[in-house]
Amino acid sequence: MADGFLAQAIVYLAAAVVCVPIAKRLGLSSILGYLIAGVLIGPFVLGLIGHRGEDVMHFAEFGVVMMLFLIGLELEPAQFWNLRKVIVGMGGLQMVGTSALLLVIFQVVGWPWQTALVVALSFAMSSTAIVLQTLKERGNSKSAMGQSAFSVLLFQDIAIIPILALLPLLVVKGVSVQEQAGHSLIDNFPAWLQTLVVLGAVSLVYFSGKFLVVPLLRIVAQTRLHELFTASALLLVLVVAFMMQSVGLSPALGAFLAGVVLANSEFRHELESDLAPFKGLLLGLFFIGVGASINFSLILESPWLIMALGAVVTAVKFAVLFGVGRLYKMSSDQNMLFAFGLSQVGEFAFVLLSFAVQIDLINSKLANQMMAITAVSMFSTPFLLLINQRVIDPFFGVKQAEPEAGDAVDEQNPVIIAGFGHFGSTIGRLLKANGIPTTILDHDSDRVGLLRRMGFKVYYGDATRPEMLEAAGIEQARLFIAAIDSPETNAAIIETVRKKYPYVKVLARARNRMDAYDLIEHGVENIYRETLYTAVHLGVDALVQLGHRRYSATRQGQKFIHYDERSLRKLAKTRHDRQEYALSVKEEIELQEQLLQNDVYANLLTDDHAWDNSEMKKGNS
Repeated sequence: MADGFLAQAIVYLAAAVVCVPIAKRLGLSSILGYLIAGVLIGPFVLGLIGHRGEDVMHFAEFGVVMMLFLIGLELEPAQFWNLRKVIVGMGGLQMVGTSALLLVIFQVVGWPWQTALVVALSFAMSSTAIVLQTLKERGNSKSAMGQSAFSVLLFQDIAIIPILALLPLLVVKGVSVQEQAGHSLIDNFPAWLQTLVVLGAVSLVYFSGKFLVVPLLRIVAQTRLHELFTASALLLVLVVAFMMQSVGLSPALGAFLAGVVLANSEFRHELESDLAPFKGLLLGLFFIGVGASINFSLILESPWLIMALGAVVTAVKFAVLFGVGRLYKMSSDQNMLFAFGLSQVGEFAFVLLSFAVQIDLINSKLANQMMAITAVSMFSTPFLLLINQRVIDPFFGVKQAEPEAGDAVDEQNPVIIAGFGHFGSTIGRLLKANGIPTTILDHDSDRVGLLRRMGFKVYYGDATRPEMLEAAGIEQARLFIAAIDSPETNAAIIETVRKKYPYVKVLARARNRMDAYDLIEHGVENIYRETLYTAVHLGVDALVQLGHRRYSATRQGQKFIHYDERSLRKLAKTRHDRQEYALSVKEEIELQEQLLQNDVYANLLTDDHAWDNSEMKKGNS
């Protein structure tokens, strides 16, 4: 067994470096590589880390907290509010349905109803870390299935709060719940005061994010020390997580709320780029810790019981999730992925079961067996997803859904469009109306099915895969149009195209100026910002409404775009230096306004001169 911090670090990192590439080479997910690494170095195989895996789990769980913070950064408050019905609807149905069925099964087995309810509620939880990481690797985060999975997971994170409050009420013995629980600083407070403290903590996260954190980050940014900004970002997540945990809330949920509050700030992209490496490393440690925590000796004592109960739990969760997906009209392949992806028991089961033991609600032996089932369930998820992808999808999922063509592209055209949502479909319709044939790729099977029913020829496929691009005829294409909603996915595709097919011209979609800067760093020349053209079009109409001639207003709009595109290239060079960037932006705005004012004056002179000439011609005639 390796002793000492450095030796432990070497063991963890070496296991990850060896196992994850092998898993990826075999076509498996990186999560499975981490889990296998944990099993190998754990106390029940090589014994390189002994029983310290639990200590690492406490540290690595911070990776889940960071992941939820970054997800919150990507989800603006308005978008979060729009998802509220899906979160409550899908999440509530999953939690209630799964808990009710498992409760009935456990009571049939003969367990006391209190024990059955505790285990049922624990097993109703899914693994946020495994599901969201899987969605990211597969590029499904923005799909219908990805949004549904995220909604269910978010509801579960919220549900952990009332569940922790409910468990002490189930205790039938005369034990002191407060003394044994000790899971937060407010356990000894009256119920009404606990509620006020919890609401106050959530309000504090919201208002401090808007009125305290952003001004402090501006002060830190003025120091122009990148490492200090990174430290500030880490401190922010740590403080929010600690505060939420202190009042009995989920640290991950608190971090998510903080991310949502900061989603509209100017520091959104920098926070994402600074925290992403830490999140990835800590999540890797988390999965290794899960693999190391599997108690094989306990499993060998009663293997049939644990395996049978684990299979029953997975089957019940799969059935409930599949039914929820059907109710919300998800396509067959997306629904299968949704049900398989969330069918495991999640990391919050460890928290609930441990708390139940502390308050003497269940005995420690049963709790350890349930924790073993939880770990095995999490370990089995990548295998279930692999079976779904390679066996079930081709026969029961994708073939029965609309996008039956899969990766088989039967045409090669001069233009390839990746992403056929509102943005991409507008481009495709314009090109089609002008007789330009295009090959259209989209990774959202629900959208592919809908578009096919509307008469579009769309291919279901992941454009981030080089083999998919080759099947679509990238080697013969003249233009590649990256029109996918996700800037990260767009950037990944563009990097592949520019590296492997540098002779193909790339036209890329950008949501805003910050996304455009990222594309410039990838070497893209032709960038089209959604916000720019829509805003300018509206501005032109505003000028017309105020009395300007349509021709002159349109010409001013075109010149504004020209000047703004030119300044974009200049500003991209200073975007990482906030002080210099701010000064450069101010200078460019002043210069742009002066140029436009000069154009207005020149246009007036030209129009007056043209009017004088026309009047002279009339007089001569």
